Amino acid sequence: MRRLVPALALLACVACAPVPSGAPPIGDVSAVVPRPVDATELTGPLPSAVPNTPSAVPDPACAANPTASRRPTGPPPAPDAMPAGSTMATIRDKGRVVVGVDQNAYLMGFRDPVSGELEGFDIDMAREIAKALFGDPTRIQFRVVSSEQRIPALRQGDVDIVVRTMTINCDRWAQVDFSTVYYQADQRVLVPISSSAAGIDALGGKRVCASKGSSSLANIAAHPAKPIPVSVPYWSDCLVLLQQGQVDAISTDNPILAGLVAQDPFTRIVGEPFAAEPYGMAFPQGHEDFVRFVNAVLERLRADGTWASIHRRWLGAPPAPPTPSYRD
Repeated sequence: MRRLVPALALLACVACAPVPSGAPPIGDVSAVVPRPVDATELTGPLPSAVPNTPSAVPDPACAANPTASRRPTGPPPAPDAMPAGSTMATIRDKGRVVVGVDQNAYLMGFRDPVSGELEGFDIDMAREIAKALFGDPTRIQFRVVSSEQRIPALRQGDVDIVVRTMTINCDRWAQVDFSTVYYQADQRVLVPISSSAAGIDALGGKRVCASKGSSSLANIAAHPAKPIPVSVPYWSDCLVLLQQGQVDAISTDNPILAGLVAQDPFTRIVGEPFAAEPYGMAFPQGHEDFVRFVNAVLERLRADGTWASIHRRWLGAPPAPPTPSYRD
């Protein structure tokens, strides 16, 4: 207390000191709430998801069943029996599989703050692919990518596969290949618990946040209620904007929203699903053997209970795994 009294006296003297000439009145000083880097309120049409290149022309036949993938030729071969010259043999020769993942989507793909390790549903699914290739789930190199970076990373050869809450659709099929559906998500809305909004229909003219390059952002922009899309690089940025009152809601897939609620109990998910979001693992085009191999691995994970076990660990009681659909 004896040490505190002089300090309080000093503060009192400072408070009583005259205000320098030209200084703004104390009541006029206000804090500026920072925004995440690259947060953008979108007032015009979104850029096309399909580049104007001959190799990225949407396939009209895709509309019949966008989730149909390449049929496995049989059970996946053993790690030491990959066909010579196959994509799988090439990956084995590297000694690791390079996987594009998220580190900002709690429960799906996130970095544990204590261990520093990547964890989540998508991370465990990626490790199963490494295990099928090498017999060792640790023979994997994770490369963190944003939603917007997923397709460029594949097309530029920076990764062998992307396992990152990536919705299968025909625009994306024009640029990359997909596995069968490994998780069936649906798009909903997250609001503060104090909000009266009951779903996307109540958010006309309101700012709704989603990750840049995500199908969620496109669905917000196309909704008849005409919400104002706000794009950010990562889902954690959306949560920051919501907590600071700079957006009115977040809208994306239910497992991502569940992770945000787990981080902030003063939020809640509202409304019925308004868009289906089937997740697939994505590949560079021209590696059909690897697509068929991964689909065979997914068949096994569904059948032997591994998929259900991973779901239970991260997302709770599992539903039936998604039924695969094949085009050939």
